[in-house]
Amino acid sequence: MSTYTFGFIGTGSMGGAIARALCKTVPAESVLLANRTAEKAQSLAQELGCAAGSNEEVAQRCRYLFLGVKPQMMGDMLSPLLQILASRQDRFVLVTMAAGLTMEKVAAMAGGDYPVIRIMPNTPCGIGRGLILYTANDRVTQEELEAFTAALSAAGTLDPLEERLIDAGSAVAGCGPAFVCQFIEALADGGVACGLPRKKALLYAAQMVEGSAALVLESGDSPAALKDAVCSPGGSTIAGVRTLEERAFRGAVMDAVIAAAERTKALG
Repeated sequence: MSTYTFGFIGTGSMGGAIARALCKTVPAESVLLANRTAEKAQSLAQELGCAAGSNEEVAQRCRYLFLGVKPQMMGDMLSPLLQILASRQDRFVLVTMAAGLTMEKVAAMAGGDYPVIRIMPNTPCGIGRGLILYTANDRVTQEELEAFTAALSAAGTLDPLEERLIDAGSAVAGCGPAFVCQFIEALADGGVACGLPRKKALLYAAQMVEGSAALVLESGDSPAALKDAVCSPGGSTIAGVRTLEERAFRGAVMDAVIAAAERTKALG
């Protein structure tokens, strides 16, 4: 019989972010953490007030099993756990966040026709401002899916997406924070080049990005209309926009998303 509701195999940046969000909603004593480097799981468990253990304990004792390892490591990680999973008499759900691996592949690697939920989260989940794309196979009940999404509500926005679109969604929402951080860094560098102190340049860039994103979400206006509203005739902003267009800014961003999506498919 399971003694923990949620278990994590892998507490890296993504697994750790999800665990932090989860522990804001569910009792810490219902969470068990494991990691290849045991000290990493123990450190996070101490921070969150939950328990640390081994992969085998997570496989044996948890209701929802988060498989927080890279896709190329999934088979090797699951291989020693096949007997444990097969011998369980109680119900459990596998939760995969591995890029490119379908639910069918993960279930096959785990050795059975198990219930599987596939999620693609992003790192802002750790501070409650993230996005989790999710889907589930037909072995997962509606009650299980509802309980699962409710438990992760502190991570931010959860949005259902059919599996055939998960790779594309991940390229935008999952890889996007890296692209945005590059943009923020570049904005701050530009500010420093114009004479701003580094600390202020970074604050202005990050706050501007946060506010602009909120404006897109809350105003209902298109990004193009919001951009036009800032561009006065013959003004400073349109001069900067023209430079970005000359350097193929939008094309570069689109190519980055497409490259990320293609790489994700290749990992599967």
